[in-house]
Amino acid sequence: MEIKYIKTAQFPCLSYRIGGIGPVLVLIHGFPEDSEIWHLVWSKLSEKYTLVMPDLPGSGESKYEGELSIEVMADSVKAVLDNEGMDSAVIAGHSMGGYTAIAMAECYPSVFKGLSFVHSFAIADSEEKKATRRKSIALINKGGKDAFIRQMVPGLFAPSFREKSPEIIELQVKRGMEVPAESLTAFYNAMINRPDRTKTLSEAIFPVQWIVGEADIIATKELVLQQSKLANVNFVSVYPDCTHMCMLECPLQFIEDITAFTDYCYSK
Repeated sequence: MEIKYIKTAQFPCLSYRIGGIGPVLVLIHGFPEDSEIWHLVWSKLSEKYTLVMPDLPGSGESKYEGELSIEVMADSVKAVLDNEGMDSAVIAGHSMGGYTAIAMAECYPSVFKGLSFVHSFAIADSEEKKATRRKSIALINKGGKDAFIRQMVPGLFAPSFREKSPEIIELQVKRGMEVPAESLTAFYNAMINRPDRTKTLSEAIFPVQWIVGEADIIATKELVLQQSKLANVNFVSVYPDCTHMCMLECPLQFIEDITAFTDYCYSK
């Protein structure tokens, strides 16, 4: 994958990975990640698709000055597509990346051939979730970033996977610690402040995919399945041995499902 950098009036620097041939498939990472999170799936997917994997502002080498929001993140992905001259794509977002994707769909619906929620959803944070995020922000601001990452990241994976692949968990912890504390808190504030976008979902004229981990405690199966009937066309895949990180926990299944969905979207 080639790494590219652009500068726009809004963004001092945006970094992204790009490679492959064929129709455009965008993969947007979640929190506290960057585009490297897709490394187990990008080789196979790039055989069929032109992959675009942005680093959201504040992650990787992407920079942003000012108050970060989910809408700003959506603008950053659109800026990358504009730089490549791409006017349509299937866009998949993992967790926070899914919040970014649905915000993009609200602002730039004509770009979408399809939208894939990878352990993600369209509703806003509950008050309980907002309170939990604020406690984490307070911990990070008091110098507890490393403790926060070491506690939070392993919980994104199934216990059986943690036992079988501790080196993958440790790598994700290490990469999470490389994210600046101010970026972590900015991401959490952006998620706290995002609105409910189920109306955008129900008005979607493109297919929507839902990838769900049976054991996910963030994008729970119950919560996601409630929303999976809102769009006109919905693809739903529930992964029995997965929590919140299917691109690492079960990459072959993810490749199969995102391929089937992307092929369908481009056949329309």
